[in-house]
Amino acid sequence: MEEEEQGLLMQPWAWLQLAENSLLAKASITKHGYALLISDLQQVWHEQADTSVVSQRAKELNKRLTAPPAAFLCHLDEVLRPLFKDSAHQDAAHPGKATFSCDRGEEVLILRVRSELSGLPFNWHFHCIPASSSLVFQHLIHPLMGVSLALQSHVRELAALLRMKDLEIQAYQESGAVLSRSRLKTEPFEENSFLEQFMVEVLVMYVVQRHTSRCPGVRHLDTNRCKSKRFIFQHIKVNLQLVPQGKLLRRIRGGGLFLTMIYLSVYRVL
Repeated sequence: MEEEEQGLLMQPWAWLQLAENSLLAKASITKHGYALLISDLQQVWHEQADTSVVSQRAKELNKRLTAPPAAFLCHLDEVLRPLFKDSAHQDAAHPGKATFSCDRGEEVLILRVRSELSGLPFNWHFHCIPASSSLVFQHLIHPLMGVSLALQSHVRELAALLRMKDLEIQAYQESGAVLSRSRLKTEPFEENSFLEQFMVEVLVMYVVQRHTSRCPGVRHLDTNRCKSKRFIFQHIKVNLQLVPQGKLLRRIRGGGLFLTMIYLSVYRVL
């Protein structure tokens, strides 16, 4: 199963758009088996199956169909791949090709697939169990930390560029230059204020997402959602005042967003 695991590492995460759920997923399917990862940003589920598992499950779910495991795997790849594309294009490109549903428990997530193979109904159930901590680190935490650190490096470069631009403008002004259009005037860039405001906005988005995932009905109530956002914004601003600001700014600059959120959780801001 090394081929499937290596293939899974190379696959990007994509939104799995279902009627009842919106999940992140990635899959690697070959003629020898498949590996699947699914997450709702609170938990990660995983299934890895070889040809023997595929053959046995196909017999249990599709008694009228007889085919080698490679044929079932090829069909699963065909029906699963469109899920990882934009949902607006799925319906147009694959009308009625397959239907999907998801059942979730504490220790298992079952992704059910209904389609047709050779003119006969074909059913498949992906039986996913909670992923190990090594898989979560490999596929979620490590990539997130890498992207966060890379973005943080870009932020530092842009902040340095803005400071240089402010010095350049100041030099022009000291030499007697006057702005011909007042509406183009800008205030000097304040890096500390920018970082603090950016952190508050990101934390608001994070807390709102976590809140709405626990209370799905709020997703459809815009007024409640706005009130929640205003309340959370004020809550985070107040709690950020309790965090040592010098440490916070150093943490944002040096550790990136991911590590900063861990740091803030210690101070119960989240």
